[in-house]
Amino acid sequence: MPIRLDFQKLDLMDALDLAVLIEAEAYDRYREFADQLGHRFPGDAASVFTAMAGNEAKHGKALQERRRQLFGDKPRRVRRDDLFDVEAPDQGAVRSRMSARQAFELALTAERRAFDFYDQALQYVKDKTIRELFTELRDEETEHVQMVQKTLASLPASAAHEIDEDDDDLPQL
Repeated sequence: MPIRLDFQKLDLMDALDLAVLIEAEAYDRYREFADQLGHRFPGDAASVFTAMAGNEAKHGKALQERRRQLFGDKPRRVRRDDLFDVEAPDQGAVRSRMSARQAFELALTAERRAFDFYDQALQYVKDKTIRELFTELRDEETEHVQMVQKTLASLPASAAHEIDEDDDDLPQL
């Protein structure tokens, strides 16, 4: 999860922009995965990725609104190029035969990575308001981890079955 930012130099606007970009990166990756796989049936891996994209979008919009209320339309100084795979699942992790369980496990790894990012960033942040924001975001990631764990625990055994190669609906990747 490379970051090219000095956390000690971030102000609150930058920190909010970073958080928005992290959510946007994850949203884009989940959408990419869903599009690559194509929806074959309800509850398939693409459905998991679509749902995760929706969660990331909702969280990102809330953060963007918070940023807008505090800083209006001031131009963003943090760029998408300043981060890579903070919360987004690993780019090469999707597979055409992926089961719903495997998709949720991938999402769980991404949510844990986001928790780790905010938890580790707190070591370098001195500003009280940014520390509070990153603590809040870390705690939200804890909730996201728990949500995915709960979903994984409730999945039927059939959710672990990979898609059959002979399936006529198998997308051409």
